Amino acid sequence: MPLLIPDPVLGTWAKAFPAHSHGLRLSELPAAGLRLSDFRTPVMTLHEDALAHNERTVFDWASGLGIALAPHGKTTMAPVLWQRLLDAGAWGITVATPWQASVAIDAGVRRVLIANAVTDAAAAAELGRALAADPDLRIICWADSPATIDLLAGAGIDPMHPLDVLVEMGGAGGRTGARTVEEGERIAAAISDAPGLRLAGVGGYEGPFGPDRSPESVRAVDDYLGTIAELHSRLHYEDGTRPMLTAGGSAFPDRAAAALAPLRDEAEIVLRSGAFQIHDDGFYARMSPFGELTGTDPLRSAMHVWARVVSHPEAGLALLDAGRRDVPFDIDLPVPQSVAGRITALNDQHAFLALDEDASAAVGDVIRLGLSHPCTAFDKWRVIPVIDDPDADDPRVTGAVATCF
Repeated sequence: MPLLIPDPVLGTWAKAFPAHSHGLRLSELPAAGLRLSDFRTPVMTLHEDALAHNERTVFDWASGLGIALAPHGKTTMAPVLWQRLLDAGAWGITVATPWQASVAIDAGVRRVLIANAVTDAAAAAELGRALAADPDLRIICWADSPATIDLLAGAGIDPMHPLDVLVEMGGAGGRTGARTVEEGERIAAAISDAPGLRLAGVGGYEGPFGPDRSPESVRAVDDYLGTIAELHSRLHYEDGTRPMLTAGGSAFPDRAAAALAPLRDEAEIVLRSGAFQIHDDGFYARMSPFGELTGTDPLRSAMHVWARVVSHPEAGLALLDAGRRDVPFDIDLPVPQSVAGRITALNDQHAFLALDEDASAAVGDVIRLGLSHPCTAFDKWRVIPVIDDPDADDPRVTGAVATCF
């Protein structure tokens, strides 16, 4: 089903877009003949070929295992990129908050997985109204406590259009979620007894149990994923319900698949990996299993920021015009790719580039930066141009992506 894709009129609000593009709608950009050199710096870009490669790689892998994907839409908050995922065969779209769910529902997504507990009574009531208004809509959320279930049960959700709820399985040292399988059983029983709610399966997030791909981290992740399967085996579902088991961030989808795919005959196995569509040159480049571990091609980063040298105040140091307002910095600093050196620090609007001994960067030069963590890259940009080839002398702009942050 086609989604409702934002098609705003460009203006000065669209960071980095040139003045002669103002007045155009986003949908008119492919015919506008723009080049990357037309844009002001800093500017973030997406690479069309890398997007397509990543989507094809991961969906083919999942299909071969008989499992489904509901990629995390909060990574990009871009309906046009969600559409690509749905067209590739996504079960639905995952979000993190009720507001993000509203964005997805308004865009036309018919299966929305909220990978979180909904503890806002007004938001829960709104979800109930959305379900009652659209018989084709399915919303699934999580619960990890009786208090959450009491709140959802008090939201007045019509039992004829129930809200599906997964027991969230956690563990010691994790994030949210039931800390023991026995606690998970009690939460499941409370969901089954609550008006307007339906027990729909078990979910969780393995990321906190493995900060890297060391054998110790992988074992901890596998042990945690085993508790999701164990809890599911102890639950009793309403007749006619095909339960869902869901895990799989973008760092350990291979381990989630190994643990849960054997249960695909009795449950819908849904992985929520979202960063794979964009990938990166930092955290996920280190953590993603795609490549040798999955027997697939490796993923490719589809995002870059282009920044200009604004000062060369001393030997070996250049200042760029991209800072914390433009690039992610929560896990790794950006990596210069068109000059030898490293980013050592960021201010609001500046990056400090320490140049290697034989490298040079003159005032006015444009430097391509590789980024880490797409989730905190997209939220800094309301419109992002799409280019044909980041390695070209002057890439051609083939379109643009509007975000909904």
